Amino acid sequence: MTGSWRVVFLLLLCVEAAVLAVLETFFLPLRLDGLVLPRLGDLPFPVTVVVAVVTTPLLVQWASGLSTRVAAAAAPLLVWFFTIFGLGFLEPGGQGQFLLGDWRTLLLIAGGAMPGAVAVGAVMARNAANRPGLYETAGIQ
Repeated sequence: MTGSWRVVFLLLLCVEAAVLAVLETFFLPLRLDGLVLPRLGDLPFPVTVVVAVVTTPLLVQWASGLSTRVAAAAAPLLVWFFTIFGLGFLEPGGQGQFLLGDWRTLLLIAGGAMPGAVAVGAVMARNAANRPGLYETAGIQ
C-alpha cells in the first residue's frame, strides 16, 4: 500500500472516531423508560460506554497498522477525545454542564480514553521492542 493511501485510510479512521464520539454522546442519556427501550424502572442505560470501550482501542490498533509512528496511532483517540470535549463545551447553554453534570459522561470519557491510551502504550512498547538500542532504559546500567 502506498503512502498516500495510508494517509487516506488514517483520515477515514479519524472521521470514524469523530462520528463514533458524536453518536456515543447523543445516545448516552438513554434510559429504560419505555420510549425507545423497554420500561424497566426508568434506569439509565449507558450502552454507549461499552461501545467506546470497544471501539477506541480498535481504532488505535487499526491506525497503528497503517504507520509505525505513535502520532498516527494516537490520532483516532485524540480526535475522539477532542470531539467529546468539543460537544461538551458547544452544548446549548455553553457552560460545560454536559461534561460535569452526570456520572455517565465521566464514565464515557474514562471508558473511551483509558483503553485507547493503553492501546497507544502497546504501540509504543511494540515500537521500542522492534528497535533495540534506540530506546535506553532509565536507571539500569
